[in-house]
Amino acid sequence: MRLRHIRDAEEKIASSPYVVQEPQKEKGSWAERFGKKDPIEIEVGMGKGRFIMELAESHPDKNYIGIERYSSVLLRALEKRGQTELTNIWFLCVDAGELTDIFEKGEVSKIYLNFSDPWPKDRHAKRRLTSPRFMAVYDQILAADGSLEFKTDNEALFRYSLESIAACGWKICSHTFDLYHSDMAKGNVMTEYEAKFAAEGKKICRLTALR
Repeated sequence: MRLRHIRDAEEKIASSPYVVQEPQKEKGSWAERFGKKDPIEIEVGMGKGRFIMELAESHPDKNYIGIERYSSVLLRALEKRGQTELTNIWFLCVDAGELTDIFEKGEVSKIYLNFSDPWPKDRHAKRRLTSPRFMAVYDQILAADGSLEFKTDNEALFRYSLESIAACGWKICSHTFDLYHSDMAKGNVMTEYEAKFAAEGKKICRLTALR
């Protein structure tokens, strides 16, 4: 899907009080940025932010960072953020490949990947957020007992991810090809895409993994 660019999106993000402009400088000291040493959970490719902001509101005992590389998409999340009084969430406009420059080894307790671009062509497989390239990045920043959660409506991407994640030495703890008809639906928080897909009756795939 082609993204419609919003005029002045970059300028608005650069001046937003909710976006960390030089996240590399926070590496190893995110607890100071939040003002508390609670666990840090991140969503890579957060879209318009519904999922992670709902988590932040429901779990004030945790710190959250939403990561979105597309400025026009992030801008929509910032508009929602301005309507809340959350104190445990920050946003970054960076590529997932940069995460080892932003987080110290073991600094992140949980990683969420929700409805990532499937990059369906084989020659683009390395761009998938569950490819070995990105799993190696997550391995560097995730705590020893940390976990990864992945959701998608794309069954082909899900099957690829089950194989890719396991091949990288991770343990698939649980998975389902039909989230809403499984035990994994308990406590599930929806994204914008997920709410739309659910209304259309589409099946959602979900997995959790540990190293």
